[in-house]
Amino acid sequence: MDIRKGENRFYVLQEGQEVGEITYQPKDDDRLVVDHTFVSEQLRGQGLAEELVKTIVRFAREQHKKIIPVCPYVKIKLHQNPDYQDVIAD
Repeated sequence: MDIRKGENRFYVLQEGQEVGEITYQPKDDDRLVVDHTFVSEQLRGQGLAEELVKTIVRFAREQHKKIIPVCPYVKIKLHQNPDYQDVIAD
């Protein structure tokens, strides 16, 4: 799976088609608002959305930022995983 960095997003291409993305908006110097996750219907249930969440978490850690999860999927995944607690904004 090839997850690429775009402007305020990470996305996945398959055969030249965009099949998934996670988007964010910088909130201030130390927070990111993660506001949207999308996976094409034919790839749902295959772990792509989870990989996008892992990618945004890794990015937040590298940038020393916290995540404000507005996207319902991201909110659930962050709160369910004890390894992600360090990146959730208060």
